[in-house]
Amino acid sequence: MSLYDYDLSALDGTPLDLGDLRGKAVLVVNVASRCGLTPQYTGLEHLQERFAGRGFSVLGVPCNQFGGQEPGTAEEIQTFCSTTYGVTFPMTEKVEVNGEGRHPLYGELTAFADDDGEAGDIQWNFEKFLVGPDGSVVRRFRPRTEPESAEVLEAIEAVLPA
Repeated sequence: MSLYDYDLSALDGTPLDLGDLRGKAVLVVNVASRCGLTPQYTGLEHLQERFAGRGFSVLGVPCNQFGGQEPGTAEEIQTFCSTTYGVTFPMTEKVEVNGEGRHPLYGELTAFADDDGEAGDIQWNFEKFLVGPDGSVVRRFRPRTEPESAEVLEAIEAVLPA
């Protein structure tokens, strides 16, 4: 399957057509508003601004499974992200990324191994998956990897369609 085959809603509850991302490189990130890694929103937004015109998008996926660090309502999350970090990239509804309630998209994403050859559960907030323009996962970055690190930038540049 590809990224485009999954059903998700946008943060505001409306259907999110992942087909709109077809042909783009996408960085899928499980996000949280009250985490020590929350400042990564700045780097994610910088990536969005830097590469959007070249066929790239960040896709933020709020999740409250790690220390209850995303407890807010959809409206609270949206307000926080836009006013605190100026987030312009698409955000999905809040989902589970691990366990029995894991969203099917994350069933596929977590099967992909990181650079150390380790697949499996999401470790914490801000784990990142780079999806190529064809909808397949091409790279996995663990939570502490900064969005604007050399390894993330190089990986994005390598799969940009334009």
